[in-house]
Amino acid sequence: MPPKDQDPSRFRKEPSHGLDVRLWWRHAVMQGVNHADVMARIAGESGWSPRFAFMTVMSAGIAVLGLLLSSPAVVIGAMLISPLMNPILGFGFSLATFDFSETRRSLVALVIGAVLAVAFTALIVLVSPLKETTAEILSRTRPNLFDLLVALFAALAGTFAIIKGQGATIVGVAIATALMPPLAVVGYGLATWNLPVLGGALALFVTNFVTIALAATVMARLYGFGSSMSGHQGWIQTGLLLGVFAALAVPLGISLSHIASEAVTVTEVRAFLEDQFGAQARVTQLAVDFDAKPLAVHAVVIVPRSKSKASNVLRAGLEKKLGTSLTVQVDQVLLGSATNDLETQRAQLQASDSAAAAAKAASDRVAKVVALAAGVAPDAVTVDPNTLRAQAAAVALPGADLEAYRALELRAAASAPTWKIAIVPPLQPLPTVRFASGSDAIDDAAREAVLTSAWAARRWNSLRLSVPGLPPVAKAPPTHPLLAQRRALAISRILADQGMQSVPAPAAGQIARLSLAASPTGP
Repeated sequence: MPPKDQDPSRFRKEPSHGLDVRLWWRHAVMQGVNHADVMARIAGESGWSPRFAFMTVMSAGIAVLGLLLSSPAVVIGAMLISPLMNPILGFGFSLATFDFSETRRSLVALVIGAVLAVAFTALIVLVSPLKETTAEILSRTRPNLFDLLVALFAALAGTFAIIKGQGATIVGVAIATALMPPLAVVGYGLATWNLPVLGGALALFVTNFVTIALAATVMARLYGFGSSMSGHQGWIQTGLLLGVFAALAVPLGISLSHIASEAVTVTEVRAFLEDQFGAQARVTQLAVDFDAKPLAVHAVVIVPRSKSKASNVLRAGLEKKLGTSLTVQVDQVLLGSATNDLETQRAQLQASDSAAAAAKAASDRVAKVVALAAGVAPDAVTVDPNTLRAQAAAVALPGADLEAYRALELRAAASAPTWKIAIVPPLQPLPTVRFASGSDAIDDAAREAVLTSAWAARRWNSLRLSVPGLPPVAKAPPTHPLLAQRRALAISRILADQGMQSVPAPAAGQIARLSLAASPTGP
């Protein structure tokens, strides 16, 4: 018989007392935790150190290369060595114990590590010839409910591992949480000045950070980590910590609001389609693009032929239901009547196979055309048959300037007029825009040089060009501009027509800078 003080039955009381679970948890769970040892391990791993800086930078470099190459295996490698989980867990435990000094120490480590990661990834993107937005990058630009749940479960697992002295499993938690790839995407967005990508990735990182920190705080409190385990804290420090805790709830609340709103919209769209097509129909695919203006809905529905609906009717109904303008594409797979169901479906399958074969042949033909123009193998061409887009990074051809690469793209596009062809030229100086001596008039040759520069910058994923002589944007245009300023303003008007932004030279973060020169003779 076990001793009296170890007999679990001592916790059994009448249901009216309601203290059984609390007493059991305190004696059976909390007392088995070495709180001092856990706090010592957290303090040893959550602060700033040269090792932390080195591992953060290396993880960031691996992550951004994996994102640019669209290689999930390389991205996973970056997650394996990312040390950002430690200061975030340290921050969560410090909130639980009201340890102001540990809060400050872990936040300093996290902020410096994040800044280093963003700066290093931005530098790699700037010098890299690959700047296209890949699927791996796009997948980390929009927080959703699953991202939130991944961060929550990872935080619970990581906190449990720390409390139970099984810190080695934190590596697996880091894989699930994926803190470093969103930071690498922030660096990519900064280097390419792609603000939607930058903002979306930053929102994902903040969502993960806040979720992990708050979940770690709650978990630590449940295991008995409280203010008694830190030094005496004044009311000011206590107030600051409570303010930090409240401030963390703001971005999480905003993110949850967006996620909930999007989830409700998707549910309403699915319910509307199911109601319109009836019980015999089935919505097999549904995607809502919340970044599109207006909102874009794409669905695939298997439906009896007698229940088919016109797209404009569906769009009008959805717009009325959601109260906003939409673009709606509903692909309806029609099933025939009971008498000719088999023949109809066989004909549909044959037509579908023929259409798929024709689409595959068209994609292969376009890939070969683009590969020939870019000087690469056909499998190096990125082809999207759904949007009719094909893109390839051209190899460096001896003596070829940007005008030559642009001409190659135009030639390839002419052979596939329904496709959007993009050939990314190697990084090189932009063509010189030449003016007649003493003139600010742009002739045909100068205009082509500006258009080629705009084309190249866009292929390099930049919407800005540095123009020498352009007056500062913050100042009012000069009343009597100088010759160099008039030339720069004439160029900026052409760039604006092409959707490009002109900035004064020199400017930081520019991929390319226009070069102006005066010819000894007139146009």
